[in-house]
Amino acid sequence: MKFGIFGGARVGRADTLHDSGAYEAFIDYIIAAEKVGFEGMFLVEHHFTGQGQLSASLNLLSYIAAKTTRIRLGTGVVVLPWHNPVLLAEQVATLDVLSGGRVDLGIGRGYRKEEFAQFCIPLTEAQDRFEECFSLMLKCWQSDERFSYHSKLWNYESIVVEPAPVQRPHPPIWMAGGSPGGIGFISSKNYNLMLDQLATVQQVKERVGLYLDGLDKIGQKRDTTRCVVARSVTIVKTDAERKKALERRKETFKRIGAIAVHGTPGAAAQPVSQADPDLATDDSALMGTPQEIVDQIGALAEAGVGYILITMPTLTPASMQQFSEEILPHVKNLGPAFDAPRVAAAA
Repeated sequence: MKFGIFGGARVGRADTLHDSGAYEAFIDYIIAAEKVGFEGMFLVEHHFTGQGQLSASLNLLSYIAAKTTRIRLGTGVVVLPWHNPVLLAEQVATLDVLSGGRVDLGIGRGYRKEEFAQFCIPLTEAQDRFEECFSLMLKCWQSDERFSYHSKLWNYESIVVEPAPVQRPHPPIWMAGGSPGGIGFISSKNYNLMLDQLATVQQVKERVGLYLDGLDKIGQKRDTTRCVVARSVTIVKTDAERKKALERRKETFKRIGAIAVHGTPGAAAQPVSQADPDLATDDSALMGTPQEIVDQIGALAEAGVGYILITMPTLTPASMQQFSEEILPHVKNLGPAFDAPRVAAAA
């Protein structure tokens, strides 16, 4: 079982949080994760929410690259429609060079209305812009000679993109997916799959199976570590801590739903999970005593999961130390209990 980090440094206004301190604490947290054997990290990219979410993931990853030696540096995700594809190809390749080939490039088309509106990009163009940006980035990395490119959005004449990434022909590509069609596309292109932090264990099992079946169809190994699932982790020791954690999770559901639909945390919440509103049947978080969390990770292993990205309420070396001492020794040698069932068999 592999473990990684999902999320990013949270910052705030000068009157509430010291931004530099927030970044320093997060970097210390990542260094602690590397020391205990975590595989990698996937940092978010979001804008304009007022919630202190990370906006410049590649900048932060460049700094972390200099502070670490082994942990892989991932984006979860870079929203391609907002970026110039040639500049982005150069930035990603430079990070790959500086880190010695440790980049995992998670990409997506985006979904938050407010972000698209403020970047003056129609949300209706998201898919077309995503596809063109990604195609041009691949061309940048795979072309050893000068080339020209002309379209409605981009015009380049006789360019060569430098530097070339260390990982050839390009860093591993990760895409978020949840629907059968989306997962089928990702596996058919031999890209890696990112699953969200709100899906139930049963949904995760079905989606992992779909992905691995798709790899089968193109003659690739059914490698469960090519599919990551994000999970919130909260270790509790008392009933009072458990109650507080559940209340925090309810608020998280509301906040994610509101931001996803409207772009601002004050808007009316929308359903974001199939879990009951009171979380009575919610098993999409790793929450409880250390033993309970060990059992929950075991259930994910039974569902075919080989790589878990964790996000914790307190992103500190102390919280990472607690996870590494009380949970990690009991789960790090776990592997998927099966080669992930065929979807037909699971049905």
